[in-house]
Formats: sequence, C-alpha cells, structure tokens
Amino acid sequence: QVQLVESGGGLVQAGGSLRLPCVASGRTFSSYAMGWFRQAPGKEREFVATIDWSGGTTYYADSVKGRFTISRDNAKNTVYLQMNSLKPEDTAVYYCAAESSRRPPSSDSVRYTYWGHGTQVTVSS
Repeated sequence: QVQLVESGGGLVQAGGSLRLPCVASGRTFSSYAMGWFRQAPGKEREFVATIDWSGGTTYYADSVKGRFTISRDNAKNTVYLQMNSLKPEDTAVYYCAAESSRRPPSSDSVRYTYWGHGTQVTVSS
C-alpha cells in the first residue's frame, strides 16, 4: 500500500509560480512511476505530467509543456510539480498518483493504482 499526500496549493496571480510536493509512504517509492493530474470544476480529470521510476523520462500535457516541470527525489519519497507562468485555466484540484511499474510512464489515469486526495490551485486573472 502507498499513501500519497499533496501540498503546496493555494491562490496565486496569473504569471506566478507554485511548487506542489507529493510525499509517498512506503519503502518502494523508487519503483513507482508517478503522475500529476488535475480536475477543474465541471470538467473531467486530465493528465498533467508523469515521470518514470528513475526520473529519467518525463511526459507533459501540451497545455503545460514549457511551463511545468515534474521531478522526484527518491531519497525523500517525494515527487514535485513546479508550475511557472500560471494561467487562470490552470485552476483545478491537482492530484498525484503512483503506478507500481517500471514500464514507461503513462498519461492514462487507468494505469495508476494509488491517488492522493488533491490540493487546490487557484489562479486569479
């Protein structure tokens, strides 16, 4: 079992930055691919970014490419989402997720077994 706890959300003006950490419990964090997803009010959950178990492979949604960076520190059981140049359309609840696999990371939420409870990010215009 893996428990995921996100933090770092809040209210920020357009153009600002936030960094979201997600801390995982358990001793096998380094074998999990990790992903970030988000869900805006009235919309379906969507993929944001993912990183493989080693940190060597990352993928991003086109909407955040060049603005967001996913990274991980396996010694700290933590995955990060650095969000720069935030836009009002980035407003959503952000969730981190874990997949117990060393396959290439995926944008498909079905692949992810464990989910955090989410952290709210609100970007004002």
